[in-house]
Amino acid sequence: MNRFITSVVLLATAALSQAQQGDGTDVPIKTHIFKPDKVPATDARVAALKAPAGFKVSVFARELKNARILAVSPEGRIYVSRRDTGDVLMMEDRNGDGVADGSPVKVLDRAGAHGLAIHDGKLYVATVKEVFVAPIQSDGKLGEPQLLIGDLPDAGQHPNRTLAFGPDGMLYISAGSTCNACNESNPENATLLRASPDGKSRIIVASGLRNTIGFDWHPVTGELWGMDHGIDFLGDEVQPEELNKIEQGKRYGWPHVWGDGGLNPQSTPPGEVPKAQWKAVSVQMSLGYKAHAAPMQLVFAKGGPGFPAEYAGDAFVTMRGSWNRKEAAGYEIVRIRFADGNPQRIEPFVTGFLTDRGRTHIARPVGLAWAKDGALLMADDANGVIYRVAYQGNARPGTALQAPADEMKRQTAKGIGVPLALERPETVAAGNTTIRISSASFPDSEPIPAKHSEYADGVSPQLSWSAVPNAKSYVLIAEDPDARPITPFVHWVAWNIPGNLTSLPEGLQEQERLTDPPGLRQGPTSRGSPGYYGPRPPVGDLPHHYHFQLLALDAMLDLPLGAWRDDVLSAAQGHVLAKGELVGTYRQAIRPPK
Repeated sequence: MNRFITSVVLLATAALSQAQQGDGTDVPIKTHIFKPDKVPATDARVAALKAPAGFKVSVFARELKNARILAVSPEGRIYVSRRDTGDVLMMEDRNGDGVADGSPVKVLDRAGAHGLAIHDGKLYVATVKEVFVAPIQSDGKLGEPQLLIGDLPDAGQHPNRTLAFGPDGMLYISAGSTCNACNESNPENATLLRASPDGKSRIIVASGLRNTIGFDWHPVTGELWGMDHGIDFLGDEVQPEELNKIEQGKRYGWPHVWGDGGLNPQSTPPGEVPKAQWKAVSVQMSLGYKAHAAPMQLVFAKGGPGFPAEYAGDAFVTMRGSWNRKEAAGYEIVRIRFADGNPQRIEPFVTGFLTDRGRTHIARPVGLAWAKDGALLMADDANGVIYRVAYQGNARPGTALQAPADEMKRQTAKGIGVPLALERPETVAAGNTTIRISSASFPDSEPIPAKHSEYADGVSPQLSWSAVPNAKSYVLIAEDPDARPITPFVHWVAWNIPGNLTSLPEGLQEQERLTDPPGLRQGPTSRGSPGYYGPRPPVGDLPHHYHFQLLALDAMLDLPLGAWRDDVLSAAQGHVLAKGELVGTYRQAIRPPK
């Protein structure tokens, strides 16, 4: 073992010892760093690539340097991002010979350009912290780009944001973790986000996703699937790359649980949450693949021209290739076979990019997209080649499929269009006692100071209330009935506030379990993050009203980690002794500087 690898192992060991002081963790780990050497993609090496019978792999374009993500317009123009050079190129194949016509045309310069999506005649481009949109002109070039989003979370270890429009017409954004395995300070890291096409609002769809670069919707069920990158430095065979069915409000284990329930010895959940509890509320992977293979772009076969009908409903994923294991894994395109909307197995589809018995490589597959003629295009960010995988056999293509929007709309409709908490039947009180609530931060029915908004510090306000006799616990729910389209928008869910308390201090921790006050639990807001999420109405809106609603209960609530508003209200039903509210307003007249 050379000195560099020894240093890495020592650092990883040090991280383990610092991560779980005093809990008895004792896990030996053998890790390896191996990076196959890059060699040119010669004609002979390209000719040696292997694909199933009837398929031909050829070169569509060369010498593109760091070619990353692919997107194809309805007219058939191919766009590719180049993160290292900070631009987007456009190519065409007007004569249909399977080779790009002439030299590529640079259509956009943006530092760190990576994720691409095309929607309603516009190209959306993600950098590390921004999303830009530009109209696609008649010649395929772009009009003036506009900044839609400028505050995506910091990147750290995983800066490669990706984009896709769902069947519901919303923009989905992958935001990877800043680290290998840590408790993120920004709840938008290690997630999949959903934003309105104008960028004015966004929420967290799912969390615990270390780095889900590739995701797409099944063309029959409309369900969302993604491939997540596994944790490094757990060994050559651990952890597997994860295929997940991604659903709103779910968490997928990272950084404390991986795969089908394995526990990460490097990490400790915040708030003294046991790992067994974290595991109990995490979704296990649907399928696993070779550890460290590094899944990238994922696309479903949607039938129509090109591939045989038997491929419709299956997914294809580029595996960029390992560095944290020996023997090397990845460096290929894989096929995920589905049956009745459920994944069955993952198998190699195009191989041979790993050469010389695994000692060298000619490509690190990243981008994946369907050409207008039905061929599968793959971008390589090592030698800068775009490959074309085309079927030349006699099988007939199937009917073209379009992912239905019903499933995503069903998920997003949850909890919308309901009354405020105090107006719901679950909160009917046993007596006529009203809790008097006040705040040192703002008077009732008056504006909430900017520091409590997400435009500024985002700290929770101080709250005080009158004691309720025989109260064992309190529940706090803050909602905005003026928000659109999520109405009411939940800004705070807290339960098991100790019954002997009559106040909460300003600036509570934004995590699921607090040790001070002891036992207090917090659920997700409509944003999808735990703890207080301050006012953030669209700039220029009339003042929104924020209802801080308090329930006194005759019991403590036995709810799992991550319980949300409706779970809490359902559990509280029949236990409400008294209730009350404090209302504040907030208006953002001027957009703050970035």
